[in-house]
Amino acid sequence: MMMLVGGAVAVAVIAGGVATAVVVSGKGSDHTIADPSASASGSGSQKPLPPEPSFSSVAPPSPANPLDFISSAAKDKAPLSPASLFPGKQFVLGGRTYAKTTTSSTTACSAAAGGQLSGALAADGCTEMLRATYTNGAIAVTIGVAVFADASHATKVHSVAQYVRPLNGGGIADFCHAVACQMTSNSVGRYAYFAIAGFKNGTTLTSDNTTGAQAANDASDFAFQRIVQRGRDAAQAQANSQ
Repeated sequence: MMMLVGGAVAVAVIAGGVATAVVVSGKGSDHTIADPSASASGSGSQKPLPPEPSFSSVAPPSPANPLDFISSAAKDKAPLSPASLFPGKQFVLGGRTYAKTTTSSTTACSAAAGGQLSGALAADGCTEMLRATYTNGAIAVTIGVAVFADASHATKVHSVAQYVRPLNGGGIADFCHAVACQMTSNSVGRYAYFAIAGFKNGTTLTSDNTTGAQAANDASDFAFQRIVQRGRDAAQAQANSQ
């Protein structure tokens, strides 16, 4: 099989801090403040100055890093399902639309993978594999997201690219079976994610075909965005509760 294996990419997910500025504004006053050196024996009395505004010396807490929430099972508590990870009927990336055909989830991670990846998922304690298949024109692509207890196991497994099994269904009878296809792999937090793309009619993908490579990369980018969004949502929930 042709393989496009994503190298280990160091991903820093930085929550955007929101600085809140307090601006004190006041309208001009018609009152005349008497000169402090003037005699107090005049007919009018000096009006007191308004008190100066006071500000707390305690700095607001730094925003949480979304990566912290998706790097361990202890913090990553939000419900996880194909519907939450792969929402809607499609995704659009770079102007290219990918229509979702089917999804699945299994705790038997090895059964959803082939080659070296099958054994690696079992050895490193994969707890769940979620998959979704999308189509764009003549191309079908399956995304596979493997879930681990922590980031170290996901990082170890993501370099094993052979290979997430294509998920048939929703009108896709068989693809990437005993033919050349494009594959990617990477990880972020405690998730390793994979993609395999080829012709949805089951024919081989030639080495000069760029649409398969584009679909695999797009699917990988989409998986990354969805996983990181879990971290952003958790960080926002924590900020709202404070």
